[in-house]
Amino acid sequence: MKLGNLEFQIISDGHCYLDGGAMFGVIPKPLWEKKARPDARNRIHLAMNCLLVFAGGKRILVETGAGDKWTPKLRDVYNLGHPRLLDGLQHYGLHAHDIDVVINTHLHFDHCGGNTRVEKDRLVPTFPNARYIVQRGEFEHATHPNERDRASYFADNFVPLQEANKLSLLEGDRAIAPGVELIRVPGHTADMQCVKLSGGGKTAFAFADLVPMTAHLPLPWIMGYDLFPMTTLENKKKWIPEVVREGWIALFVHDPTTPAAYLRERDGKWETEPVHVD
Repeated sequence: MKLGNLEFQIISDGHCYLDGGAMFGVIPKPLWEKKARPDARNRIHLAMNCLLVFAGGKRILVETGAGDKWTPKLRDVYNLGHPRLLDGLQHYGLHAHDIDVVINTHLHFDHCGGNTRVEKDRLVPTFPNARYIVQRGEFEHATHPNERDRASYFADNFVPLQEANKLSLLEGDRAIAPGVELIRVPGHTADMQCVKLSGGGKTAFAFADLVPMTAHLPLPWIMGYDLFPMTTLENKKKWIPEVVREGWIALFVHDPTTPAAYLRERDGKWETEPVHVD
């Protein structure tokens, strides 16, 4: 999809399955299962949608999915399939070495697992010519997680980037290319960042895990994984109405059926009008 001189595509890294109760927090199962049918282990199907952005002569990748550095046990726990990100890049004639910038909205395994790969028993950056960008506070927390979210962080996904001098740590909002703005939006973690793409009078806003799926658009539908749910609530109150009011395209990182949509308000509720990104 073109936004003036900026262009972006959605590339899937495949899927994972997470516990439905954790994905919807305080929302009772009889409500959430109408929107996301759980399997026999109470897990729901989540996409891992990444963005390929062409802006200012740079090839930018937003998120890298779960990657392939998984034990059989954990692969079963999350029902992970074969990672598809590199195949998706090849569809656009690109290889890992062609990527100039990688943006991680945060460092949970399903957003940054493809950052690194194993090469001759060593962990190396998957995208060897790229700068990897994340908020400093997120990296500092990821390297010292607490008991509540330790299972979401795997050091192999980000520590090798620092060792290879490939990591750029931001502190707050920053434009990193023409039309590409990173905006710190805490709630899910203390320093998650969303991505705003603008050009030609149009804008797309990647919600990251502020609103991971269209099912999470209602204000109280907040994940149990969120460290600061009341902050998530305040940011949903801020950003969803702005996306609606300004007519931006909303991008959903975990929605398997509606990765991009316009949002419309009707009778006090937000409805989606899917957008085909090609």
